[in-house]
Amino acid sequence: MRLDTVSPAEYPALVEVWEASVRATHHFVTESEIAFYRPLILQDYLKMMNLVCARDEKGSIIGFAGTAHGKLEMLFLHPEGRGKGEGKILVQHVIRHHQVTKVDVNEENEQALGFYLHLGFKVIGRTELDSAGKPHPILYLVLG
Repeated sequence: MRLDTVSPAEYPALVEVWEASVRATHHFVTESEIAFYRPLILQDYLKMMNLVCARDEKGSIIGFAGTAHGKLEMLFLHPEGRGKGEGKILVQHVIRHHQVTKVDVNEENEQALGFYLHLGFKVIGRTELDSAGKPHPILYLVLG
């Protein structure tokens, strides 16, 4: 596994990783919500972030992190790559190189919450709705 930059031509591959990851880890997200977010991620969100990806030995993207203004906005790993340390490596990279100190997590995604707590983040706040107004409570975390 190696970390690399991402070109806009690779955005569709990132969306594929995002969708596979969401289907494997976000059991509370509906099909209509996936359909709602897919074009927003592809056409709007990715280009607003600093992106770093993890590639396998063949050069395929197996995970990625997106950051903006000191916040980890996205961290998604292909289900086949989970549990092998790639997520931790990506988070440590963005903490060091993108000055990340914040992340928001769906409260319903207990595995992700545990992951971030293990890496040293702490919960400092909560909202009932996500940023799109959907009924998925969000936890606000800071490093340290």
